[in-house]
Amino acid sequence: MKNVDNNQNAAGSYEQLKDVVYQLKLDEGFREKPYLDTMGHLTIGYGINLENGITEREASMILEERVRKIRTRLPFTIKFFKNLSPTRQDVLINMAYNLGISGLLKFKKMLQALEEKHYEKAAKEMLDSLWAIQVGKRADQLAYQMRHG
Repeated sequence: MKNVDNNQNAAGSYEQLKDVVYQLKLDEGFREKPYLDTMGHLTIGYGINLENGITEREASMILEERVRKIRTRLPFTIKFFKNLSPTRQDVLINMAYNLGISGLLKFKKMLQALEEKHYEKAAKEMLDSLWAIQVGKRADQLAYQMRHG
């Protein structure tokens, strides 16, 4: 059996992985929207067959990337975002993840109350919405966080 040094394991060295990933990106091409591949399988990204599903680890990586993207964009979209407590920022990030940033921005009364530091009113506006009915306990929890931030 061949010895494996510190830079290499059963999956190959970092450099080897980097090389094959680069080649796969070239070979597969990137598609940001789902499409049917040549065999009729629903596919996305660099040839990822969605019919096979994804692992929880893969889903977590996607979730973390999308949260980072939202966290980066919200301060440019909501001018007072940086003045909010981390908990209230998280509430807006959670809502933006669920609704999209454009959906979050439709909560005009909530955002106005939040800017004015009327947290109880902001929470009430959150709960007085179709979104709150759709997400149930999630809205209750986020409204609590908004109130007590």
